[in-house]
Amino acid sequence: MATMTTAVGMTTGAAGDAGQAASPHGVCANCGTVLAGAYCHGCGQAAHVHRSLAAIWHDLAHGVLHFEGRIWSTLPLLAWHPGALTRRYIAGERVRFVSPMALFLFSVFLLFAVFGALGMELNVIGGDRTATASAAAATSRDGLAAARHDLDARIAAARARGGDTAALEQERAMLSMASGIVEPGGNGLQISTGLAAIDARLKKASANPGLLLYKIQSSAYKLSWALIPISTPLLWLLFAWRREYRLYDHAVFVTYSLAFMSLLAVVLAVLGSLPVLETAVVTAATLVPPVHMYRQMRGAYGLSRRNALLRTGLLLILALFALTMFAFFLVALGALG
Repeated sequence: MATMTTAVGMTTGAAGDAGQAASPHGVCANCGTVLAGAYCHGCGQAAHVHRSLAAIWHDLAHGVLHFEGRIWSTLPLLAWHPGALTRRYIAGERVRFVSPMALFLFSVFLLFAVFGALGMELNVIGGDRTATASAAAATSRDGLAAARHDLDARIAAARARGGDTAALEQERAMLSMASGIVEPGGNGLQISTGLAAIDARLKKASANPGLLLYKIQSSAYKLSWALIPISTPLLWLLFAWRREYRLYDHAVFVTYSLAFMSLLAVVLAVLGSLPVLETAVVTAATLVPPVHMYRQMRGAYGLSRRNALLRTGLLLILALFALTMFAFFLVALGALG
């Protein structure tokens, strides 16, 4: 009887080992906290951790459906009541909604994926266009050289006759100016910053603008998060004297706002691919961002209409400044990187 009991116990233990991770009874396998229920109150991990293929599919389905459930709770508020979403998330409703950073990263990934699918990459000066531009420049140089040679001959003939060459000299000066535009210094664009290493990189970038634009696009995707630390202090300036608001609050506002703008760009890019909607897309791109910023500003900070309008106008200026700084940063990184 004892042998049978032992055998049953061993069988049950083996089955348990196959289905869940072994851990001391009543102790969390992750942090060692004594368990008081189905979940650890110290780290939140489930008391029973399974080790089966079914558990992998369960975790995958749970992660997808959990994110999907939260995103359908987040997107309607982000679109129609962004101020309420920002205020509620700051107040502590974190599990109900997708976090600002997760939503921002998802929107940026979706933005560049859609732009790539629609053929909207920054390759406006690359490939055939670069070759065409080079051929046109070569033709212009040949034409200017022939004109300069003819003008020199006319000036020499006028001097031999003792005639006035002032008009011809002026024409040659203008021709030399045109030659400098088409072929500066006779050896490409002349750049001089006083630092040889920087000059070399800038000349390399100017010689291959297609590669420069590719680097800018790649950096914009990888470093899009930099808009958050750039924009957050600028938003803080609008509430510097309001001590009840912290930088964290402004960062949540900025991140949700950037996520919405990225998702808006995705929608407008898709709709803009239809010629019949071009006018509507341009109108939406002009009106929706300031209206959304106003609604988020008023709802998140509890402002009156007048104060919200005033701060929205200032925020638009600061947003343009932040985008300009980010663009300069990307160009510098692409040219010097």
